[in-house]
Amino acid sequence: MRYVNGMRGSAVAVVMASAALAVAGCQPGGGGADTADGGVTPSGAVSSTASSSTPGAPKPGSSASGSSAPAASAPPSSAPAPGGSAATCSAGSLKATARQAAVRPAGTGTGAAVVEFTNVSGRTCVLKGHPTVAGAGNGSPEMNVPLTVKPTGAAAPVKVVPGGKAWVKLTFVQVQGEADGYCVSGSAPVVYPTMVVRLPGSGAHQVALDDGQFAECDDTVTVTAVSAVRPS
Repeated sequence: MRYVNGMRGSAVAVVMASAALAVAGCQPGGGGADTADGGVTPSGAVSSTASSSTPGAPKPGSSASGSSAPAASAPPSSAPAPGGSAATCSAGSLKATARQAAVRPAGTGTGAAVVEFTNVSGRTCVLKGHPTVAGAGNGSPEMNVPLTVKPTGAAAPVKVVPGGKAWVKLTFVQVQGEADGYCVSGSAPVVYPTMVVRLPGSGAHQVALDDGQFAECDDTVTVTAVSAVRPS
């Protein structure tokens, strides 16, 4: 900056120097403050690419880097996925329900049931293995009768996100005939109001059918391993 003709003396120099500093302080910088990260997903994953980002509150004292902060990825799918290093689901993190299976042996008893486990916790967890099953006499778990379990299919860990589901299928020896029915083996049919289904490391869960009771023969059940796919 050049001095204007006619201004002289040290006082003028001081005034002009102060003005120069004020002008310099008003020059535009390289950009605004960084926006806050959009947050993390329940699984802790953050998308590496995104078509757009949602700005959050500015971070005090930060400066622009010339590139936008990565946006958080969308929440994980509610469909369980196999594998992973998440902890085993605790009994309290699961809600269990049961319904009669669409595909079941011919007869007049329950035939088969699908047990659904929903992750009601806020964290992803893992279910695995084949269940054990007991009939609950009078609907009381302490009066349960362990059934002979015949596992079928390979077992693999199933990762269940919050709100996600996993399933097992129980196939019973079917009751035949009308009225009280009969068992082909000659034993008497048994009816249980509820079943107690225990998963490895994930506790025991008492379930009732959404319609009817569990009628079966021989106290024997074939069970699938926990699956991320709903059985029919």
